[in-house]
Amino acid sequence: MAGSWIFYTTFPKIPFINPEFKNIAQFAPPLGFFIGTIQSYIFIFLTANSWSIYASTLICLASGYLITGGLHLDGLMDTFDGIFAGKKKRLKAMKDSKVGSFGVQSLVFITLIQIACILKIQNQIIIVLPICLFWGRFSNLFFIEKFKYMSFKKKSISHKKFWNGFKKESLISIIFLLIFIAYQLVSITTQAILIKFLFLILIGTFLSYSIPNMLGNKIGGFNGDACGASVVLVETAMLFMHSILL
Repeated sequence: MAGSWIFYTTFPKIPFINPEFKNIAQFAPPLGFFIGTIQSYIFIFLTANSWSIYASTLICLASGYLITGGLHLDGLMDTFDGIFAGKKKRLKAMKDSKVGSFGVQSLVFITLIQIACILKIQNQIIIVLPICLFWGRFSNLFFIEKFKYMSFKKKSISHKKFWNGFKKESLISIIFLLIFIAYQLVSITTQAILIKFLFLILIGTFLSYSIPNMLGNKIGGFNGDACGASVVLVETAMLFMHSILL
């Protein structure tokens, strides 16, 4: 857990715990839920203290970029640059430090969608954003399980090198998800809300599998950039679905 804490966020090192970076992907989904909770409370705090809904939305998103260091957004831009560079130049384009026009467009497009979604859900953000960030990171478990690692420099990656299979690697996240579902089922008061909630769980599972599957087939495997893109695309798609259904 300590390794995941350091690798996926800009948080300081946990005292008295030596981080290990083997199998850290299994801790990313609950960590994403935690990050989403922080962002949600920032939004709620600002709106409760006379900040406009628009300013609160922007700071909410900016706080997420600060917490993650823009790790996943960087992967999103690099991945889209690679996809549109063509098969032969794909990996080279993804590893190029310069951001191309398609990368910039993907960032602007995703950011505008996220802003619109948060403006729609507003104070429901506390029950929406954390689980969306959970699903985004959960998608990487499918990604790593199904595809081989690929790199322009042909180096290995600890995510795949120490991978123990989807069942073991997803156990923590599945237990966490079951606890979340149980809590929500107790809290839900109407049949209509229950149906929407269960439908969103099914959509989350579907998108967490289908989006990395499409990315993996497109680029011929996975790497850190593609994993980052999967996180952003899944969490944004889930934000959009919540905005429609809630």
